Formats: sequence, structure tokens, C-alpha cells
Amino acid sequence: MTAPDNWQKSSYSGGGDGSNCLELAATPTTLHLRESDAPTTVLTTSPAPLTHLLDAIRTRVL
Repeated sequence: MTAPDNWQKSSYSGGGDGSNCLELAATPTTLHLRESDAPTTVLTTSPAPLTHLLDAIRTRVL
């Protein structure tokens, strides 16, 4: 599977080509995530598992 070329990073990452940013690209059924300083390593998932992970992170009490 080839990852899309429309990578986006958070506006909190600042401008320019800074590293240490999580980047996201999407196709209709798949999400692709990568670290900007290691762009050849891509994590691929579907929306449901990522939603569950983010919900768990948000509700975790430290």
C-alpha cells in the first residue's frame, strides 16, 4: 500500500520544515501517521481504532 502525499501537521507545530511533528494523511478508509523526522516509517490504521485510542488518552486520569 502506498501512503498518500497530502501529509498535514498540527498548527501547533509551527511553520517551516521543523522536525518532531506528528503528521497525518488520509484516504477514504485509512489513516496514515508518521513522525516528521522519520518520514519513511508510517503507521497505518482505520478511523475506529485511532478514535478509541484518542478517547482513552483523553479520559485517562493521572
